[in-house]
Amino acid sequence: MLRFPEGFLWGCATAAYQIEGSPLADGAGPSIWHRFSHTPGNVERGDTGDVACDHYRRWRDDVALMRELGLKAYRFSVAWPRVLPDGRGAVNETGLAFYHRLVDALLEAGIVPFITLYHWDLPGALQDLGGWANRDVAGWFADYAALLFDRLGDRVRHWITLNEPWCVAHLGYIAGVHAPGMRDLWAGLRAVHHLLLAHGRAVQAFRASNVKKGRIGITLNLAPQYPASRSEADLAAAQRADAYHNRLVLDPIFSGRYPELLVRRFNDAWPDAPQADLETIATPIDFLGINYYSRGVVAHAPGAGFLETRSVAQPGPHTAMGWEIYPEGLFELLVRIHGEYGGPTLYITENGAAFDDRLEPSGGVHDTDRLDYLRRHFLQAHRAIEAGVRLQGYFVWSLMDNFEWAHGYSKRFGIVYVDYETQRRVIKQSGHWYREIIARNGLENGDAV
Repeated sequence: MLRFPEGFLWGCATAAYQIEGSPLADGAGPSIWHRFSHTPGNVERGDTGDVACDHYRRWRDDVALMRELGLKAYRFSVAWPRVLPDGRGAVNETGLAFYHRLVDALLEAGIVPFITLYHWDLPGALQDLGGWANRDVAGWFADYAALLFDRLGDRVRHWITLNEPWCVAHLGYIAGVHAPGMRDLWAGLRAVHHLLLAHGRAVQAFRASNVKKGRIGITLNLAPQYPASRSEADLAAAQRADAYHNRLVLDPIFSGRYPELLVRRFNDAWPDAPQADLETIATPIDFLGINYYSRGVVAHAPGAGFLETRSVAQPGPHTAMGWEIYPEGLFELLVRIHGEYGGPTLYITENGAAFDDRLEPSGGVHDTDRLDYLRRHFLQAHRAIEAGVRLQGYFVWSLMDNFEWAHGYSKRFGIVYVDYETQRRVIKQSGHWYREIIARNGLENGDAV
């Protein structure tokens, strides 16, 4: 039996726009994802988050489902425009009341709430003012965060400022495949800095709040980067990829500086980063959340983008997203962060996989590929704990199938199957297995093969 530490938090994670539906209900304002998904050509099959999993109306049943699964914790996000329709100013009390009810129900069920303040749904009114490329957004976000600390901090003890700032900036402002759909390197690099500045200001607002015994951190999507060969060119390419995908966000948060390699490479496009900003960004946090899905393998490719790298496909098994299944990367990532960034308290805030699940005539979903994926990653997490890593919880992505951003409803990540026509929920084989893992707080010997 491989046991995890006493009090280890086993949970699941979701995001507001991906599951709630009713994005404009009860006085809520439109988000950038509402606009983006309603623009033809942006999302597969023209899917939107208008209904999603209808969690805004079915939250009671979903909390009961979490209780049935035995979850110890639940990570969810607050939709900024549901609470502040214009991103600032007047509070939409009806929208905020939804989260009051959800938090109360979770606590009554014995489930620890982890709130993510921002999971990609910026109020459209703030995007009209430049969004994350506008430095003022750091102050707007801090004010929004302070509001939630004040209203929910008497019951919520665990807070995450931002989900994956790298994705927000790169996919939304540089690559243009996520909301707001821009392709502007200059704007994207400024968005990175303003996201991190907003994080720092929110942490400072948390320290100044009345939240008692609370903890705050940030969630980063991290992926170890490996060279495709041992040539000097490929080794250097892997260093560039690591600097951009990982150190771009890790270094300023923990060290108060950006990687010099990137500052030189981006040259005139690099934003002004005053020392005072860097000190704010490096305001100490209580934990780091890590979202891990796969690794990168890169080769030097002259003229290929601003990093001059190209991804090299690997022969191993892949998920329905086309991502290589590489559990060992999770161990290597956890050990690296522990060693290089001062041994912070860590949570795996997302890990999971999309597969082509089918609801069988018997009424079940036998997702053995997902079960095996999770089992192999749990083993690597346990291995990291034995190596001294301060890992205190693990949130499977996702609780249930949902709106997978630009892929719409074509990809299923859930341990609970959702029939989008009827909104019926069915616990998959992986979900039943996960319930046993949680109950035992560990893996049986048969799981460890």
